[in-house]
Amino acid sequence: MKLNTLQRREFYEQGFIHIPGVVPRIMVNDALRAINTSLGDQGIDPAQITKYRSQSFAPEVQTQEPIVNLYNKTPAAELAESLIGANDIKPIKSGQIALRFPGAQDPPRESAPHLDGMYSPHNGVPKGRILSFTLLLGVMLSDVTEPFAGNLTVWPGTHLLYEKHFREHGPEALLEGMPPVNLPPPKQLMGKAGDIVLCHYQLAHGVAANIAPHPRYAIYFRLFHTNHDVQWKEAMKDIWMEWAGMQDIVAAAS
Repeated sequence: MKLNTLQRREFYEQGFIHIPGVVPRIMVNDALRAINTSLGDQGIDPAQITKYRSQSFAPEVQTQEPIVNLYNKTPAAELAESLIGANDIKPIKSGQIALRFPGAQDPPRESAPHLDGMYSPHNGVPKGRILSFTLLLGVMLSDVTEPFAGNLTVWPGTHLLYEKHFREHGPEALLEGMPPVNLPPPKQLMGKAGDIVLCHYQLAHGVAANIAPHPRYAIYFRLFHTNHDVQWKEAMKDIWMEWAGMQDIVAAAS
């Protein structure tokens, strides 16, 4: 399975794309069973909630087959390769288990945009460093069919705005906080269990509050181009340099 030209154009312009029905229901259920078994056996330490929200719930499950197979054994891997290039993605060995439990906010709070890899006290990123990557791939494990249900929230087109900012101010400007650019309106994404979302690393995103009656389950994989460690600064100023499958789209847009 590969993204077609229209889908890749959408990805170029918006910085993300939603693909329905990529992961079979049996694999969604296997992942849910592994997560819920962990939560049932281990419980959730209230003192660790902030850390789990920033890093991963059920961390002992992150590397298990029901989680990593959502990428490695489904068309998700081929879809990512159709953008970045075959054999150009580092092996996936773990996934972030991202849960959002219902809350009682009234009205529900709006999301705050961020880029991954920025330091915060609980996310494991060392202070003074930027841990960027190439592509964020999310797998929905529960249906999200209305706003404020823990939706992944994106600011379409911001990958292009931040590219311009980092060209002018350097990638290290991210150490000072989110770039001060005028943002477009946010979009709360909806979908069904088994859908995936592909997001460019440099797309501003966040998570909506959850006032639905059920927790929202998702897995996020952070994909690295094989050369990302040595060219991450250049990749923040030239956001398509690690995307072999996008070069015809980029050339047509130039």
